[in-house]
Amino acid sequence: MEKEYDILVIGSGLGGLVSALVLAKEGLKVCVLEKNNQYGGNLQTFSRDKLIFDTGVHYLGGLSEGQNLNQYFTYLGIMDGLNLKKLDENGFDKITFDNDELEYPHSQGYDNFVEQLSKIFPEEKENIIKYCDGIQEVCAQFPRYSLYRKEKYSDEILYTNAKEFIDSVTSNEKLRAVLAGSNFLYAGVGEKTPLYVHALTVNSYIESAFKCINGGSQITKLLIRELRKHDAEVYKHSEVCQFIYNEENHLKAVETKCGKQFFAKQFFAKQFISNIDIRRTVELIGEDKLKKSYLNRVNDLEPVVSCFSVYIKLKENSLPYFNCNFYNYSSIEKVWSASFPAPENWPEWYMLSATRSKQNPDFAESLTALAYMNFDEVKEWEKTQNTVAESEYRGKSYEEFKSEKAKILIQKMAEKHPYILDSIEEIYTSSPLSYRDYIGCYEGGIYGYVKDSHNPLKTVFSAKTKIPNLLLTGQTVNMHGILGVTIGAFVTCSEIIGKEVLDERLMQVLNKN
Repeated sequence: MEKEYDILVIGSGLGGLVSALVLAKEGLKVCVLEKNNQYGGNLQTFSRDKLIFDTGVHYLGGLSEGQNLNQYFTYLGIMDGLNLKKLDENGFDKITFDNDELEYPHSQGYDNFVEQLSKIFPEEKENIIKYCDGIQEVCAQFPRYSLYRKEKYSDEILYTNAKEFIDSVTSNEKLRAVLAGSNFLYAGVGEKTPLYVHALTVNSYIESAFKCINGGSQITKLLIRELRKHDAEVYKHSEVCQFIYNEENHLKAVETKCGKQFFAKQFFAKQFISNIDIRRTVELIGEDKLKKSYLNRVNDLEPVVSCFSVYIKLKENSLPYFNCNFYNYSSIEKVWSASFPAPENWPEWYMLSATRSKQNPDFAESLTALAYMNFDEVKEWEKTQNTVAESEYRGKSYEEFKSEKAKILIQKMAEKHPYILDSIEEIYTSSPLSYRDYIGCYEGGIYGYVKDSHNPLKTVFSAKTKIPNLLLTGQTVNMHGILGVTIGAFVTCSEIIGKEVLDERLMQVLNKN
């Protein structure tokens, strides 16, 4: 007889795993299918020379006791298993600019955030307070973000622009750039990024900022451990290639791809959740089953820019550990336009973070540097596909391209951090193609699709689809990031088990704490 699940989840990114676990905890029979060799989407890590490197999650916010992500993770049963290290409370992020020796801190705790920045901008203290009050006011209006709040936010807040808000707080151009300086966390675009995206993102880190010891994949492992405790089934090397419908236009099964040494197989379920890119979901649904307006809306989405990453193994005990992240811009004018990198001026921005040595905690064992990169730069190799599950050599020209880009990025970092050059032992790289192939995002976009304060509802999708038993979740549907995707998964699950039930479960966590 055919085996039928209550819930089948397509894709094992954070949204898929959280959705699966929430529903498995309610006693539903759940299955998760993942195309790659490793679960976790943006939580994936890789190992080189016995060092672990993160691909997508470099630090987390909101994890201190009583804070929102802590409460979600506590409900999921993974909070106590996380191995975390708090970043520098007086500067977990430091914003820097070419031709400016100062390091401008983003600090943990709103009072401390004000105090530390006011040391550099003493005449702007009241404006920094105004900024902090505005961020907290926005966050308080989102019910699943602020678990104590029940009312829904006004749609008007979706139309407020982040840059315009920051500009309204202060006329000091340098302070404006500093306040927006960590906008890599959402790939900020000056004329488009809504204020709520900025606020919901930075608030978590200002509340508390942590680095995952041994990488973000520990979150994946803990979620899968909990899934198996609740008798859920999780399969790798299972890329869904076809939807199968019954006579009532309901999904009845999916078929997985027949690849090298793997066999095509059908998985049957009563309800389905897609955690893969919405463009790919639409392809699987079939254009004939969707309204033209919906198809146009999806096809018109603008992908968020991708990244080029350099991973550096350091010589032993050669570089003192820094417990923060650096965001460097070529100028203050580039803060809101860095996500449109011109190849001839690349890179005009980068992020730099370090991993502490296990043998000698005073030193770093590795560095990770990221710089925005347009997919057009790797377009000549776009027909190649290279993952652990499906390995393909992209060619000598691609390797030369990556090598040259790595050299340029490292030289750029050395302008601010010259000590790096003598500490390098090995260099590894990834490009927009790597993000596309491993994460499954369109053109390697790091956060799904660009959100626009002028037309915010265009890029916020309902979890429901025209297929009655198919729901959506993940960063291409709503908010990105660990917290945003987690909240989105709970919203998706509420369509199955009811909002009131989930609210009750979360309130039980609050009451225990």
